[in-house]
Amino acid sequence: MKMQLGEIASAISAQNDTSAWNQIEVSSVAFDSRQLSKGALFVPLEGERDGHEFVKGALQNGAVATLWKADHGEAPAGLPVLVVDDPLTALQSLSRYYLLKINPKVVAITGSNGKTTTKDMVAAILATQFNVTKTMANFNNEIGVPVTILSMEPNTEVLVIEMGMDRPGQLDFLSRLVEPDVAIITMIGEAHIEFFGTRDKIADAKMEITHGLKADGTFIYDGDEPLLVERAKAISQRQQTFGRHETDDMYVLDVEATDTQTRFTTSAWPDQKMTVPMIGDYNVNNALAALSVARLYRISPQASAKAFTNLNLTENRAEWVNGHAGERILSDVYNSNPTAVKEVMAAFSKVATNGKRRVVLGDMLELGEQSDRLHAGLEEAFDPKSIQDVYLVGPHMKALYQALQDRFELSHLHLYETAEQAKLIAQLNEDIQSEDIVLIKGSHGIHLENVLAALQ
Repeated sequence: MKMQLGEIASAISAQNDTSAWNQIEVSSVAFDSRQLSKGALFVPLEGERDGHEFVKGALQNGAVATLWKADHGEAPAGLPVLVVDDPLTALQSLSRYYLLKINPKVVAITGSNGKTTTKDMVAAILATQFNVTKTMANFNNEIGVPVTILSMEPNTEVLVIEMGMDRPGQLDFLSRLVEPDVAIITMIGEAHIEFFGTRDKIADAKMEITHGLKADGTFIYDGDEPLLVERAKAISQRQQTFGRHETDDMYVLDVEATDTQTRFTTSAWPDQKMTVPMIGDYNVNNALAALSVARLYRISPQASAKAFTNLNLTENRAEWVNGHAGERILSDVYNSNPTAVKEVMAAFSKVATNGKRRVVLGDMLELGEQSDRLHAGLEEAFDPKSIQDVYLVGPHMKALYQALQDRFELSHLHLYETAEQAKLIAQLNEDIQSEDIVLIKGSHGIHLENVLAALQ
């Protein structure tokens, strides 16, 4: 991003204190005063703390200008200030202006599981032929999407945007903001069921990603999900499905999975073996969504296969790391829901080891009134012949702890409160041997990344 302050002021209809600052060049935007680069425009947002408190600090840290909410009184004197009705709305308007200015193709991705991995895969494949910008980390909401847009270099040809949601209307807004050329739904699960109540309503909310889809755009989705197949009938744009059946436009022919990679072939390119450097048969569907984009943009199967081999994945998504006792740890601590747990458990249970398989699970959040039932329902994923010790963290995991008592001896089950991480870490350090393998998974709000860091 490179824009002069005067252009920004015009784009967001801001009050500019003085035209003397119009020629100031802005090279980025930031809403965290501690993490900005020199040349940034600071956006003071109101959350647990009011971002206006940090304006002076932002300017000291290299920001060249700031937005200022009109109802916050006098802006700091002598500073380049753009006065707006609402900084968040201004940020979104600026991102829309910049998106139209750069005019890349836009691929938007959502789903209950797999959207981050699919984003990484799509970006890697498209980068073999185009200049690509993709969503950074988890910048996938009303703040993160505009920031991602504004991070584009002027030569960006394709923007790959991940879109998250936790309420109805959120994807409608984001989709209309970016107007995607391609909209992808990876799958429908139970994530955020606390806010929606049923999978049907989750599917309705996910379909909002098509609300801004260009008239000549393409909708790509899991063709084995009846909830999506039914709703897709109302979409007039071109459609492509992926999945495991011959009724899908792209389907899997065969899969070979190991603990570090998954190999498969597809109906589209039966002679080209694809290898994804990730554990889990479930990642094949994410790859199929990405390959559907490859075919749409006429990227060869050979180039796509090479892109998978060199895949740069967002961290903490089912990645192997080493523990200080010599054990191997499968880290999947960014997020969690019932479908995701069952899928990664199925893959982890098959990994060969001369030691024990140990599973550390944290609460799955945002499951609402169904939370205890859904936690207890994970019982079927645990086979005592494959999993030797289970460590559960959080109040809702008590339901799973009770369900597993019919399968495991109590000496192999461990239950901890969310605040008892130090106790958990001490127990793991005592139990783990060098040839063991350990799975650590939980919702980000449980902060099992702290347990992971302690074991490493």
